[in-house]
Amino acid sequence: MSVPEAAQSSFVVPNEPAIGRIASIDIFRGLTVLLMVFVDNLDFVKGLPWWTYHMPRQASGMTYVDMVFPAFLFVMGMSIPLAVKRRLAGGGSLGKIGLHILRRSLSLVALGLFIANGPQVDRQQTGISAVSWDLLGFLGIALFWRGSSSPAAAIGKPLPRILKYAGLSLLLVLAVIFRRTTEDGHTAWLDFSDWEILGLLGWAYLLTGSLYLLFRKHVVALAASLALLCALNAMSVAGWFLWLKRFPPYAQPFEAGLTSITLAGLLACLILLENTLASGVGRKALRAAGYAAVLAGAAWLLKPLGISKLRDTPAWCLYCSAANTLVVLFLYWIADVKHRQKWAGFLTLAGANALLAYMLAYVAYFTPALFRLTADGTEGWHGVMRSLLFATLVLAITAVLTRFQFKLQV
Repeated sequence: MSVPEAAQSSFVVPNEPAIGRIASIDIFRGLTVLLMVFVDNLDFVKGLPWWTYHMPRQASGMTYVDMVFPAFLFVMGMSIPLAVKRRLAGGGSLGKIGLHILRRSLSLVALGLFIANGPQVDRQQTGISAVSWDLLGFLGIALFWRGSSSPAAAIGKPLPRILKYAGLSLLLVLAVIFRRTTEDGHTAWLDFSDWEILGLLGWAYLLTGSLYLLFRKHVVALAASLALLCALNAMSVAGWFLWLKRFPPYAQPFEAGLTSITLAGLLACLILLENTLASGVGRKALRAAGYAAVLAGAAWLLKPLGISKLRDTPAWCLYCSAANTLVVLFLYWIADVKHRQKWAGFLTLAGANALLAYMLAYVAYFTPALFRLTADGTEGWHGVMRSLLFATLVLAITAVLTRFQFKLQV
């Protein structure tokens, strides 16, 4: 498997500033990051059972590997009501919050384009190698999107602002000099045909966040929006929207299936972590279990369209949303109700800094010397252990850097 292929199988979700964090969400996000890096590396390993890989495109079914990306979408949706609530409590207006959602979404899209174009750098046309362009890009990202754990302490200090603008300038220069060679031999600029996973997250975040700002006091309208997205996804899989293929990808950025998973996570948050639909742990648990059952029932009804991650079928979206609801319910009971969190300290730190973990994995994928740390070229259980060690290493570095107050936040 090539480095670009490995990179494009990774996923991440943006994390909010550490103000009033919910332990179960950070633990769930940390577990998802660990699985992300682990299954990415398993894709390098040969001779493993079928259920350790993605299901083929035309097959109907899914493995646990097919459920990793939906977990990121789901937890991203769960973070939206909490983030909006924090900003409203801090005196923010709906207009400013909308602009914040737009800025974060476009930041994710920009990061996705960087990841997707990194392996395509033409050294002769660009003037520097792909590895150099990528590493300079990671440096620019670290400078520009570095978050502060204490924003108030940074007020009046010029250095953070200087570093931020230096990172932005570096990224702009890299974008200007970028050149690639197309399949037909022509020289071209950035490729906008692939949003990459981060870009897909960004568009799903923008649409879901906008729906929440519009209907945040009307849960029925949010539920109806979820039903509508599932219906649109079913129609798309059934071939009703084939005429849209005549338009370029940047003209149709939103994806009904992925957005439905994100919105399902948002509704799960309203059930479990807010008092919008239920109060009291017992009632919340019953509502969450019932919600998961409804999602699974809808998925069963849509099974004739197939269950496939690669085809983004509605049954896949709904089954994953139901499973994620139950996982979050379990973690909520353990971490937020029973307050048993010490076992997950390592995961909590990584979950609170998921974007950094994502980028660290990419640094290894794009750097030949570090790529040797991955499970590439291995077989069987030896490859499984290499994959687990690499994933643990990425999370360990993320946890250490988080301890030293280094975070990436869009």
